[in-house]
Amino acid sequence: MSVVPQETAAGTGRALSPAVVVLSGVVGGISATVGTLLAVASLTGHAAGAWVSPEALSPGLVGAAMAGVAPALFTVGRARVWEEVRSLVLPLAIVLVGLFTVTLLNAGSLQAVRGGPLFLALFSLGWVATLGVLALAALGCLAAQYRSRPAGDGPNGRRPVAPLPAWSKPPLAVVGSGWLGIGAGLLFFPAFWGALLPWTVNRADAQGLGVWALALGVGVLGSLAEDDLARIRPALKAVPVVALALAVVLAARAAAVDWTSGPGAALVALVAGLFTTGTTGHWLLARSARRGEALQGVCRK
Repeated sequence: MSVVPQETAAGTGRALSPAVVVLSGVVGGISATVGTLLAVASLTGHAAGAWVSPEALSPGLVGAAMAGVAPALFTVGRARVWEEVRSLVLPLAIVLVGLFTVTLLNAGSLQAVRGGPLFLALFSLGWVATLGVLALAALGCLAAQYRSRPAGDGPNGRRPVAPLPAWSKPPLAVVGSGWLGIGAGLLFFPAFWGALLPWTVNRADAQGLGVWALALGVGVLGSLAEDDLARIRPALKAVPVVALALAVVLAARAAAVDWTSGPGAALVALVAGLFTTGTTGHWLLARSARRGEALQGVCRK
């Protein structure tokens, strides 16, 4: 009896482009800094976003998501192939392109246009410039990545190292579909879906939050499609941290949220589902690794 080494089974696919690694590191650094600034400002009751917001919660949630995903972006360079990071990098591209587009569509709400404080006015201009550069870079990196020649998975295809258990797939699909659906609604129909949120938002807030929700949904459903925990390690690192960061901001601004409403309960369920998805994935991956080590030990004997 033989055991397929984890490195061999998980390491087949397209070679990871150095441009993707550089982009992830740069975005990780910017996200950690800017996201922390937005989240901390929200915790103190200040709306410090690039556009004017009626409530400090919305820019705080955007900042929490940025800060939460940053640590995972720094691990992209450890991957061997593109397939190990695409469930994180593709949602990242959605965020960069989506936020840049939303910012341009709501340019009239920018702090610089509305005559906000000098710091926030300059911040909004830097936000537009930086997002524009990063969005173009993300599209270029993806184009270069998919032009790379894939290494074959063998005549019988690649065998998953740690396939998802059957019982985990339905709840994963529910969580991913929930975030995807809400994100699409907020992004494309902000007037209707924004009014359903359990706190006050304007059009820019609704669409900005929609971009992040859409990206989270794509990431979760993408992980489901991969059906291999060994190939979604970076995404697994991001999901629970993002959920915790969102929960901290929501708890700090709890007075602004109508928790007794249906959308308020749905928000709790979605954030809890996101956290549960990440922690369960870590547990399953660790269990699979222990089983593999035990099996290899038996084979050596």
